[in-house]
Amino acid sequence: MPPTVPHRAQANLTDTCLPLRESVRTVVHAAVVRRREAPAAVRYWHLLSLDAPTVAVVWSLAFAWLAHVRLPLWLLLLQAQVVWAVYVGDRLLDARTGLRQRDGEELRERHFFHWRHRAVLTPLAVLASGAAACIIWRWMPVMAKERSSMLGAASLAYFARVHTGGAASRLRRFATKELLVGVLFTTGCALPAWSRGGSSWTLLAAAFYFAALAWLNCRAIEEWESGALPSGIWRKAQWIAAVGFTAAGLVVCFDARTAVLLAAGAASAFLLGALDRMRPRMTAVLLRAAADLVLLTPALVLAAQWVRR
Repeated sequence: MPPTVPHRAQANLTDTCLPLRESVRTVVHAAVVRRREAPAAVRYWHLLSLDAPTVAVVWSLAFAWLAHVRLPLWLLLLQAQVVWAVYVGDRLLDARTGLRQRDGEELRERHFFHWRHRAVLTPLAVLASGAAACIIWRWMPVMAKERSSMLGAASLAYFARVHTGGAASRLRRFATKELLVGVLFTTGCALPAWSRGGSSWTLLAAAFYFAALAWLNCRAIEEWESGALPSGIWRKAQWIAAVGFTAAGLVVCFDARTAVLLAAGAASAFLLGALDRMRPRMTAVLLRAAADLVLLTPALVLAAQWVRR
């Protein structure tokens, strides 16, 4: 007959572990519950890739305001359509590659959302690209076409390299992916004001600073989604915010608009750093959407100017 003492000890051990297991489960559940979820409007603003076009239009209007030029409505529509189509295509390609090669391990909710709704998003992106081509053919001046074609060629070259094998190693030989995205995105936002006669040192300085801000945004998203601990974003954000506020204080006597725009960019950098500290209490979707929401501080400047009129 087998001894009964070990079974009794095992039963006691089981009785002891069950409450402990339940306690751990309760703590983990409470930690998950405490994470703030994104409101529906913000959630779908991000999942539908509307965040990048919004930032692009706001930054373009801010650069135009800085340069004392007006941007026509067709140009803003063109920019929004192109940026949206590019981001939809990028996320669909990322989703296809991730599902085929890595079983979706590195994909995020935005990628799965685009892949689930690819039957709708793909034709809409094609339609947006076609509408953008019609706008370019109908309204864009010849000189603007030449400048935009150069930017478009650079963007296509980057896009093709990112979605081909060995792209990461080739990009690092020249610059990081985040830096290239920041430079290309900011150039596309500043180019409309520049092409309409807004060339000045103030516009160039603001463009350089906002390129650094775009790099910080991309870098923060990359480190957050890779689970890097510590991320180091808080310290980078402090430095970029300090540079922006200092530069704003130095130029306020020479050009108030430049100072205001730099201060708005510095506030965005500081808010990105604050998000880095708050990320344990936010869901992945809310954190990703908030990273783009904080880039809209120039919209407050534009709204204040509109109210003053």
